[in-house]
Amino acid sequence: MGFFKRRKKRRQEEERLRQEELYRRIEEEPEDLSDNAKIQEYIVRRCEQMAQAGKELNEEKAEYRIVTDYLKDIQLLEELPGEDLTEIRSVAESVQNLNHMRDEYQNSEKKISDVQFVQMQQEEDEIPDAIVRLKENEAYQSMVKKDMNYLEGEKNEWHYNKMELMHQQKTLKNLSFALLFLVAACMAALLTMQLSFQMDTTYAWMGMIFLAAAGGFAIFLKFSMNQTEIRQSEVNMNRAIVLLNKVKLRYVNVTNAVDYAREKYHVKNAYEFNYIWEQYLNELKEREKFRQANDDMEYYNTKLVRLLKRYRLYDASVWVNQSSALVEKKEMVEVKHNLVVRRQKLRSRIEYSAQCIREYRQEIERMLKKYKIDTTQIRDIIASMDQVDAG
Repeated sequence: MGFFKRRKKRRQEEERLRQEELYRRIEEEPEDLSDNAKIQEYIVRRCEQMAQAGKELNEEKAEYRIVTDYLKDIQLLEELPGEDLTEIRSVAESVQNLNHMRDEYQNSEKKISDVQFVQMQQEEDEIPDAIVRLKENEAYQSMVKKDMNYLEGEKNEWHYNKMELMHQQKTLKNLSFALLFLVAACMAALLTMQLSFQMDTTYAWMGMIFLAAAGGFAIFLKFSMNQTEIRQSEVNMNRAIVLLNKVKLRYVNVTNAVDYAREKYHVKNAYEFNYIWEQYLNELKEREKFRQANDDMEYYNTKLVRLLKRYRLYDASVWVNQSSALVEKKEMVEVKHNLVVRRQKLRSRIEYSAQCIREYRQEIERMLKKYKIDTTQIRDIIASMDQVDAG
């Protein structure tokens, strides 16, 4: 009996340690709302989250303006007079032909598409951090999913444990009635033997009373222990449900971030993203070697950029690597489509970030008003959010 108790105690201790490790990763609101320091700490943490959301909103707005500028460039090119467009197309064809020659010269398989290359080039400074961020988000997503599965299993385990204990309670009730019936039968038999046959039943009475008391006490003790375990199972199951809901919310948030990064960079995961980045770096080296060996390529690239700069494009140099879009209308349509889709996604992200800031601010204002807290640090952060909204 002691062996099974030790095993159960050891298992409960392991579960407790695992839960504590999980609970530390889940942000809780301060339980002691009478503690002013904890409330201020919670509000400051919310302010920091709002400031981070504001930073992301600024970055998204800046990127949105860049994408819009590229779309304006495309519209300007599409509206050029025929003779201007013919001159641009002629130079672009020369650039495109030299690009084909370079590909033949290298005699190597193309690792990334022109669209991917252009995207890597446009966001070259951000890509390393974006790769690390996606890798961390994917790892965190996997961890949160494991936590979610664990809490789901824990919730079901406590539910089944409660059902099993309730079944035991029904059995114990039946046993108690059976014991009562058996005691009554024994009492009737002993009374009959004592009165009818004048037999000495003292020891029989003592034995019956002892066995009845022992059996009743055992049933009562087990019943009480089960009741305690049922209440504890309900508490643990409710706690698991609360934590499961919080983990699900975290999973949704990190999944949105992962999906956005994958869609933005047209990759399936961080491994493929890193692979494309490495191929982009290799491609940069090969293109640099070719430029150094081919004066004509440099000449036509320069000429195309100079020609496009006449029209005050936002970024004339980007068309050097997208000369096919200047030659073939279908390619230009595809580039434009990708930019439009990208801008739509950015608009959704901007609206989402702005909504987060509004919700954070409403919560902060509510708590400041409720607990009558007012600090320069918090007001400065809120004022900075006003500048973000104005931008």
